[in-house]
Amino acid sequence: MNNIRNFCIIAHINHGKSTLADRFLEITGTVDKTKLMPQFLDSMGLERERGITVRMHPVRMIYKLVNRQFESLYDKQKLNSKLQIGSDLEKVTSEYILNLIDTPGHTDFSYEVSRALKAVEGAILLVEVVKGVQAQTVSHYKLAKKENLKIIAAINKVDITQAEVKRIKKQITHLTEIPEEEIFEISAKTGKGVKDLLEAVIYQIPPPKPLNDQNIFKALIFDSEYNPYKGVIAYVRVFDGSIKNQDKIYLLGSGAKTEVKEVGIFSPQLTPTGILKNGEIGYIVTGLKDIHQCRVGDTIVFDAQTLNFKLEPITSYIEPKPNVFASFYPMNENEFASLKGALEKLRLNDAALTFEYEASGILGRGFRIGALGSLHLEIILERLKRDFDVNVITTSPSVAYEVVYKEGGKIFNKIVTVPAYLPPREKIIEIKEPWIALIITTPTLYLGAVMDLMNNYRSKFLHLENIDEKTINIHFEVPLADIMEDFHDKLKSISSGYASFDYEFLEYRPGDLVKLEFLVHYEVIEPFSKIVPAQKAQSIARKNCKKLKEIIPPQQFSVAIQGKVGGKILARENIRAITHDLTSWMYGGDITRKMKKWQKQKETKKEQKKFGKVTLTRETFLKLLKTHT
Repeated sequence: MNNIRNFCIIAHINHGKSTLADRFLEITGTVDKTKLMPQFLDSMGLERERGITVRMHPVRMIYKLVNRQFESLYDKQKLNSKLQIGSDLEKVTSEYILNLIDTPGHTDFSYEVSRALKAVEGAILLVEVVKGVQAQTVSHYKLAKKENLKIIAAINKVDITQAEVKRIKKQITHLTEIPEEEIFEISAKTGKGVKDLLEAVIYQIPPPKPLNDQNIFKALIFDSEYNPYKGVIAYVRVFDGSIKNQDKIYLLGSGAKTEVKEVGIFSPQLTPTGILKNGEIGYIVTGLKDIHQCRVGDTIVFDAQTLNFKLEPITSYIEPKPNVFASFYPMNENEFASLKGALEKLRLNDAALTFEYEASGILGRGFRIGALGSLHLEIILERLKRDFDVNVITTSPSVAYEVVYKEGGKIFNKIVTVPAYLPPREKIIEIKEPWIALIITTPTLYLGAVMDLMNNYRSKFLHLENIDEKTINIHFEVPLADIMEDFHDKLKSISSGYASFDYEFLEYRPGDLVKLEFLVHYEVIEPFSKIVPAQKAQSIARKNCKKLKEIIPPQQFSVAIQGKVGGKILARENIRAITHDLTSWMYGGDITRKMKKWQKQKETKKEQKKFGKVTLTRETFLKLLKTHT
């Protein structure tokens, strides 16, 4: 175990985590140079296309170290006395097992980061040399400190001409209290300083320690995936004992029992080894076909141990609470079972995904999806299509609301994610919406623009926090619903891409909220209903009525599209009736002949409007939802 180092790379999005991982793979020879492509660990096509890491990627590397390299490195970094290596230097063996977990950077995938941190003893905090400390830099650093991990700080992209090394070092020191002289300067692209950083991982991050001295096998599941032939494959960190093929195991959380089919490591592909030992990170092929029996955060032990010991789980993950919701319906009604199976398998390696069954009179059966944010929701949609070949249509994203209502003389609280689930209007006492603590990190140059932007939202300014003379954190409280649609794009636009934000849930607060309904020919189309601020109801109603007018096909009679709150109509658009010139074949004679035809047509249209009904086909409805989104 003294030769093992378990660590991860944490950073804000686009600060170079995956490129740094590429250099580590190259230096250690884990992947042949001829096969090493950019963002090698980002195995999903979606990750490569977007240039972001969506899920964590573990890999084992072997590094051979020459003792004199340690001496020169730590003399250079002036850390020899602090780290007390001295006479112990000769005892350091030359070969080390380095288990790296590459993590996402976007705030929507912070739950992935929290899971990775449970399985390691240290982390490299990577900061880009121009943009410096940003919102997720702070967020991920706090998560790592909460787990008491050893933090190694590094500045990336020092080879570019705009590099501001001294200023960024001051930012990192302000955040982490790591002395400036101990912060590494690297270029993950060219490889400058990367070898020194890798060796610092060996020297500064402590080796794993056993939980107890009884050698009772325990392993933590930090991720998993489903294989149609092998069943559930659990990604584990072994905290005690060892495990090998054909061992009989027991999962403390689910109570599932099974026999191990295969164990191995990530190199980075799944590589069977036959055994996993204390302190190592690898995988276990459980053979379980029921994905609910193998959950992230569960603890694996030997089945026989449950008879002789009172076993406690290693740790427990806090279940993530979704912030954003949308309804997913299969494009083809016959694909409902495929959609359900795909969601269940997707949830196996995306524990932040939630879903529950719902049905629509027109769209049929579907699911209400819960995600951590709009990007997370978008990634789920893309993965369903790419990984499982399931095409779905989704309603526009919304948040959850807490409704306080009175029924039978008693007061109840209810969490509502769909406006249709609201109690009757007369029973509602108040509607509460989720508020978040929003932190915007921006260069001071854009402070005025950011403040102007936030004036367009129902935000509450709290305070400013200086990171250095050129960068600040601005703290706000704001309703989550306000920043869901286009806030990210607007913030990037006004700050030339330099500003970033992070947020965390605060509480549900009462608001002046109303249910906005849309009617097509005087019938409510419930899937288009929204819960909106009363002061914005009219503008939202007008905007959506115009959208609906463009999509709904003309009928034989004029069709009214209306937006209303309670009994009050706030906006209206009319779709003109399809007309035919019934008198085109007539020529000459008295004009009254044509007038009679026109009058009869008018009376027919009036009758059709009175008794007619607009029937929205599934295809039309799907088109409406797509445009509405």
